[in-house]
Amino acid sequence: MPEQVLLEIGLALAIVAFAGILAARFRVSIVPLLILAGMVVGPHAPVIGILDFRFIKSAPLIDFMGRVGILFLLFSLGLEFSVGRLLKAGRSILVGGSIYMAINFTLGVVLPVIWGWPLRETLVVAGLISISSSAIVAKVLVDLKRTARPETEMILGLMLFQDVFVAVYLSIISGLVLTGSASPASVLKSTSLALGFMLGLILAGRKLAPLINRLFNVPSDEVFMLMVFAFLTLVAGFSETIHVAEAIGALLVGLILAETDHLDRIEHIVVPFRDFFGALFFFSFGLSIDPLTLGGAVGPVLVAVAATLTGNFLAGILAGRMAGYSYRGCTNIGLTITPRGEFSIILANLAKTGGLLPVLQPFAALYVLLLAILGPLLTKESKWIYSQLARIFGWPALKEKGKVKQGLQI
Repeated sequence: MPEQVLLEIGLALAIVAFAGILAARFRVSIVPLLILAGMVVGPHAPVIGILDFRFIKSAPLIDFMGRVGILFLLFSLGLEFSVGRLLKAGRSILVGGSIYMAINFTLGVVLPVIWGWPLRETLVVAGLISISSSAIVAKVLVDLKRTARPETEMILGLMLFQDVFVAVYLSIISGLVLTGSASPASVLKSTSLALGFMLGLILAGRKLAPLINRLFNVPSDEVFMLMVFAFLTLVAGFSETIHVAEAIGALLVGLILAETDHLDRIEHIVVPFRDFFGALFFFSFGLSIDPLTLGGAVGPVLVAVAATLTGNFLAGILAGRMAGYSYRGCTNIGLTITPRGEFSIILANLAKTGGLLPVLQPFAALYVLLLAILGPLLTKESKWIYSQLARIFGWPALKEKGKVKQGLQI
């Protein structure tokens, strides 16, 4: 291990802990504070004595621990549901996902066309605007204790739907940006792999549930933890090798293990790891954003953020109502899926490699930053937001919960 890496990791953890203290003190989501903390330090920060706030030597390790955090966040979210519940909601998820992508992708195409940006830049921005951050959404749901709410099932389904879109879209964009063409065969292959892997894993999990129950029936907590983590990382790692987001592999593992008799035991073990590594993910995410480069894209970003907030809210209302959720539930859907994150950074790096307009880098960074901050804040205040909208649109007062009763549209 390079010299001073351990000291830098300790310094990073101290900053993360301080952000947690502030979040608890002011009763706000820790996510924005962790991202801002990461931005304040980094390569542009000073060295004070033995304390190196640039985190140059430890950056790869922090980044890796952040990736582990994504796995635990999505795995933990999957444990709150089950494969059976997800399959029952399949039609609603398909319809809702199509509505969500249609609205957001259209916005993502129209805006850069208005700005006069070229085709390849337009397609990159369309991807940036279309895809939510699974990690931030999962963290918000856990922090606000909303995993048990009925509409969270739709939010989870939308994330799965988006991942299929990501697998297809990334293959198209990679071809267009890096080579100037996208092979139909590669697009078909990406689509088939993503769908086949997700459906195959879900169905195999249901069929093998009795076997998994017996396999994990071990008395030693140490061995049990190692078995769970091995299952999680193997599936997530295999997902990555076939170009399906490793976070979605982790989510599917959670859905499968939620069907077993060991759910309570798994949750008891996973929670500390989820909170520890999850915090490091958001800190490392902030480290990847250089605040000194953000000024050149302020105008387009503000327009894009306003359009995204509007589009996500509209998509949440339409998708939720078609699935039978109350207006309150629809509002929660529209606000919770607002954050953007890891996929947007991937697209921005791809654009840089392909030599596209330099403005895309600061655009993506500032766009992601604002929505990563606004998303959790708006979701936290969803009750107040709904009450204001209810007065404007004549929606029911805050008495309804969950789905709309059969035959009653309120």
